Amino acid sequence: MAVRKLKPTTPGQRHKVIGAFDTITSSTPEKSLLKPIKKSGGRNNTGKMTMRYKGGGHKRRYRVIDFKRNKDGVAATVESVQYDPNRSARIALLAYADGEKRYILAPNGLEVGQTVKSGEGVSPDLGNTLTLKEIPLGTIIHNIELRPGQGGIMARSAGTFAQLAARDGKFAVIKLPSGETRMILTTCRATIGAVGNSDHALERSGKAGRSRWLGRRPRVRGVAMNPVDHPMGGGEGRQSGGHPRSRTGVLAKGFKTRDKKKATSKYIIERRKK
Repeated sequence: MAVRKLKPTTPGQRHKVIGAFDTITSSTPEKSLLKPIKKSGGRNNTGKMTMRYKGGGHKRRYRVIDFKRNKDGVAATVESVQYDPNRSARIALLAYADGEKRYILAPNGLEVGQTVKSGEGVSPDLGNTLTLKEIPLGTIIHNIELRPGQGGIMARSAGTFAQLAARDGKFAVIKLPSGETRMILTTCRATIGAVGNSDHALERSGKAGRSRWLGRRPRVRGVAMNPVDHPMGGGEGRQSGGHPRSRTGVLAKGFKTRDKKKATSKYIIERRKK
């Protein structure tokens, strides 16, 4: 995995840094695992805009990813590593011994021809999925479940990983990418290894048009608005102002928005780093 810095032949190319696509082995997606995506443009079912700065963007098709990894005991061979326009990570196409095909998140170091498995009694090798009670302490993991059978929801973005720190009874202690340490049931599953495409964080778009391809419209700063439009709007000249807050008045820069009575807070040992 690497990035390419382009020569400054145009203003848009001058600061452009993009992924090298060197790990991608196939550019044609598996047709049986594609679904359509309908764009909303930030509008709800009545046509009212409820989310600003969305619209346009290149047409995409959704790749159905197997986050549950619940096909136990059947070996799968990595057929190809592909680009997914819907996420920062790369995806790997698995061909199971019984003929079924599924997409998974491609871990760092996974190559075409390798074999992966899931289920109880599986060895903790790269790309294999097993329960937290079977994974050795200190192992780097990703695609972690929060509830048994739910499917992995944590550590799925490019380059991210968590670490299995300890086990205490029916709970495992996980150190998450955010720095948070929390307890998760040992019957939950996780996949061995870190998510691939770790150089994604080094990419730079280079021009405004690339954001438009992603469906992002220009974002207006609150201080540039009028008082009727934003709490930080208004003022004579270049005076900008007030405490940083959202359009609805929720304070930013340190104000905690997490519910103090949230039931799952008891599982958090250490909060994420600021």
